[in-house]
Amino acid sequence: MLQPKKTRFRRSQKGRMKGNAQRGNQLAFGSFGIKTLESKWITGRQIEAARVAVTRYMQRQGQIWIRIFPDKPITKKPAEVRMGKGKGNPEGFVAPVTPGRIIIEVEGVSYDIAKEALRLAAQKLPVVTKFVVARDYDPTQNV
Repeated sequence: MLQPKKTRFRRSQKGRMKGNAQRGNQLAFGSFGIKTLESKWITGRQIEAARVAVTRYMQRQGQIWIRIFPDKPITKKPAEVRMGKGKGNPEGFVAPVTPGRIIIEVEGVSYDIAKEALRLAAQKLPVVTKFVVARDYDPTQNV
């Protein structure tokens, strides 16, 4: 499961996710990708499930880049505990994403394979996504 090796603070505040992604909002490595259309926290388990779905469908051809990393600690209080008595214990890590953020990129496979692989990955994620293609993608040159 994805999580940081070391964190500066054990617990973090919730914060707000308003506006669109200012960075990580364009394809940087691959020819195809999925871009989120809404704000949400994505857990390490969800990212891993999406990665497995893509690699299984692509059958070890091409290359994949995961553009988000869960580095925000999330806390939970135990069930049936009264209010107060401080913040709960860290339960896992999430990656906050805002609209426009590229989540996964793919390179080295045909358009059809990439589209289906990323569709399967998008089903594993809690956000509405959109399939994006690089501007300079040339369908004749690849596979």
